[in-house]
Amino acid sequence: MLERVRVGVGRETATLLDAAGRVLAEDVTADRDYPPVARSVRDGFAVRSRDLPGEFAVVGEVRAGGTFEGAIAERQSLEIMTGAPVPAGADQIVMVEHASREGDAMRTERPPAAGEFINPRGAEVHFGGVMVCAGTRLDFAHVAALATVGRTVVEVYRKPSVAILSTGDEVIPVESVPADNQVRNSNAWSLAVQVARAGGAPRVLPVAPDDMDATRELAAHALQHDLVLLSGGVSAGKYDYVERVLAEFGAEFYFDRAAIQPGQPVVFGRARGKFFFGLPGNPSSTMVTFEIFARAAVELLGGQSEARLPLLRSRLEGEFRHKKGLTRFLPARLSADGSHVSHVPWAGSSDVAAMARANAFLVARADRDVYEAGEEIEVMLR
Repeated sequence: MLERVRVGVGRETATLLDAAGRVLAEDVTADRDYPPVARSVRDGFAVRSRDLPGEFAVVGEVRAGGTFEGAIAERQSLEIMTGAPVPAGADQIVMVEHASREGDAMRTERPPAAGEFINPRGAEVHFGGVMVCAGTRLDFAHVAALATVGRTVVEVYRKPSVAILSTGDEVIPVESVPADNQVRNSNAWSLAVQVARAGGAPRVLPVAPDDMDATRELAAHALQHDLVLLSGGVSAGKYDYVERVLAEFGAEFYFDRAAIQPGQPVVFGRARGKFFFGLPGNPSSTMVTFEIFARAAVELLGGQSEARLPLLRSRLEGEFRHKKGLTRFLPARLSADGSHVSHVPWAGSSDVAAMARANAFLVARADRDVYEAGEEIEVMLR
């Protein structure tokens, strides 16, 4: 999948606030040296290091935003505030905690240390240097950097439009009251949240009933978007029409099964120039297969240059067993510091309540059936 999905579906401009969470489509460079002049990083006194230690005449003060027109001569000092420009002649800042002052005289026992507590001109970035690289998903620190260099508008990758199409006669709108043989359309809304979190723009379509013509019409509409997520209708059941409809549209199927649980009958392909995922209809299967496969596709289409599965290792709080043969992604509770994890008991891939109690997934390898308490196991973050 990573080899097939291209990076970016188009570009547009965005203001600083609208750019947050988007992927930058251009290198943003510094419009001057930062800092533009040498600055003090402490409150204290600017001195010539070769005059230390000893007594100094205080010839004035300079605050952040201010200037000092003169130069520091032998045995002279200038009271200086954090962020203020370092005067000519000075090459060291004596912190106020290391100095004693009486009237216009300052005394310190600090040894010479040229450059101490001074940020030289260009110490952060030089004029023309890259401040934020293209391909960066912008957070608050990146926005601060853009604002620092005077960029009020930047070029970002367009959010990929992701169509979400649930299928099945048993699926009804969230606001409806289900009969015993029906379920509310939770998959569409969990997927919408997952898509938005990955940087996409979710578009929830009406449910496709178990009818060939209706499925065909809704699938055609879905394929007008940048990516299609189909929930349900991808197994081998008599009324699972999705793969047949997509085949009518000339679909290429790159894979139609994965050796995982939940989510084994997951489909990935392309039809009419658009990539699609057929995700199994049980809620846990839908959530898991999105996180493993489709999330990365959304990130790539949104401009990220690479996408990685967020895995870490943690120690099991108790013994864990599962049946060998498939890699299993099971609901789990990860401790706040990530050091310990426990399996959340569940009743199978339709158990939304267990998924809601969990905050991560245990990743149980296909070639192992027992993990002992205290043993490390892989965890997929959620």
